[in-house]
Amino acid sequence: MITLRPATIEDLELLKYWDTKQHVIDCDPDDEWNWDIELSRQPKWREQLVAELNKEPIGFLQIIDPYLEETHYWGQVEKNKRAIDIWIGEESNLNKGYGSIMMKQAIQRCFENPKVEGILIDPLKTNTKAHKFYKRLGFEFIEERKFNEVFCYVYELRRKGYETHQD
Repeated sequence: MITLRPATIEDLELLKYWDTKQHVIDCDPDDEWNWDIELSRQPKWREQLVAELNKEPIGFLQIIDPYLEETHYWGQVEKNKRAIDIWIGEESNLNKGYGSIMMKQAIQRCFENPKVEGILIDPLKTNTKAHKFYKRLGFEFIEERKFNEVFCYVYELRRKGYETHQD
């Protein structure tokens, strides 16, 4: 059983270790997460979560409100959206369906707020596995965009599409 729990400063060493994994770097090559600082902060626009399988950490998930997020990474974005970052920590846990379960839980968590109209994601343009993964979950391609000198594809799962996808 996979559960999501808030990330804490006690997760610092594990998250820093996962950041050294090549498959994590390949998904997020230019971001410095500043774990030491960020794990101690709880801004109202963000949730940082650790996914656990039978109480063992297997991945990380972040949900933000891109309209309120303070770095304005997403640029001009409408209100009532969320954005998700996700990764699996260990290679041995890849391709087992854990990411799908984590994403479904995160999506449900986002849409529990009746005001949320859509969820954004930004996999690297070169990450074709991620593109297929998000499409299977109902996300639709919006545009190619450059974030911090890296080309990404932006996808969105709209509430209406999610509700239809659930039937």
